[in-house]
Amino acid sequence: MPAWLDDLLWTYQNVVYALGINGLLALSMYVVLAVGQLSLGQAAFMGLGAYSSALMTLKLKLPFFAVLPLSCVVPVLFALAIGAPTLRLSGIYLAIATIGLGEVLRAVYLNVGLFGGALGLSGIPNRAETWMIYGLLGLAVLVLFLVGRSGVGRAMEAMREDETAAEVMGVNVRRYKLGALVASAVLAGIAGCLNAHVSSFIGPNEYGFEPAVTILSYVLLGGIGSPVGPVVGAWVLTLLPELLRGLADLRGVVSGLIIVVAVLFLPNGLLPWRMRRRGA
Repeated sequence: MPAWLDDLLWTYQNVVYALGINGLLALSMYVVLAVGQLSLGQAAFMGLGAYSSALMTLKLKLPFFAVLPLSCVVPVLFALAIGAPTLRLSGIYLAIATIGLGEVLRAVYLNVGLFGGALGLSGIPNRAETWMIYGLLGLAVLVLFLVGRSGVGRAMEAMREDETAAEVMGVNVRRYKLGALVASAVLAGIAGCLNAHVSSFIGPNEYGFEPAVTILSYVLLGGIGSPVGPVVGAWVLTLLPELLRGLADLRGVVSGLIIVVAVLFLPNGLLPWRMRRRGA
C-alpha cells in the first residue's frame, strides 16, 4: 500500500470504519422497508450484537472469527421472539412498538451490572479490520441484489405495493415479514459486533431512539430502489459531519436541512434507480 494512502487511512480510520458499519445498518433497514414494514428495531438489534459479542470477547475469551458469526444469534432469537406479536401491526404502530422494545433493552443495559450500567463496557480489543467490514458490506449488497432480482424480490415488491393483493396472489406474507425481520437482525447484529470491536467501548445510549431514526434517515436519503441506494445515503450522512466540521454547532442544523430538502425534492432518494427483475 502506498505510504500516502496508509497515512490517509490512519488519519481517518474511524470515518472509514463508520462508513462500512453504517452501510450495513442501512441495509438492515432496507430489508424491512422492502416488504413494506416500518420497523425501527435496528438499533436494538445492533445493541444486542454489540453487547453479546463484547461479552463473548471479554468474559469468554473467544476468538473473533467465532465471535463475529455468533453475534447474530441473540439478535435473531430476539427477532423471532418479537416477530409473532409485532408483525401483526403495520405502519406507525409497528414503528412505535419496535422503538418501545429498543427502549426496554436500553433500560436493561443501564440497570444490569453484567452490561456495565451507564458506564457501558470498555477495553474491548480492536479485532475488526477494514477488509472484514467492507468485505461483509460488499457480500451483503451482492446477496440482496441477487435476492431482489429473483422471485423472492418480486414477492417483496408486491407486498410493499399492496400487501392484501400480494396475499391474494399466493404470497406468504407472514413468512416474508418474519424473514425480512430476521435478515435485518443479522445485518444489524454484525454491524454492532464490528462497531464494538473497532471503538473499544459501547454504552446504552448508542442504541436508543436517536440512532434508530438516524438509520432510517440513511434509507430515506438513499432510496430503496436497490441495495446500493441505502449504502450511498449512509455514506453521505456519515461524511456530512466531517465535511461540515468548520461550521461547529451548526453542523446538525445543516445536516437536517439537507435531509428535509432531499425528502421534499427527491422522494425516491438520491438513487431512484430500481432493479430490473428477472422475468419482469
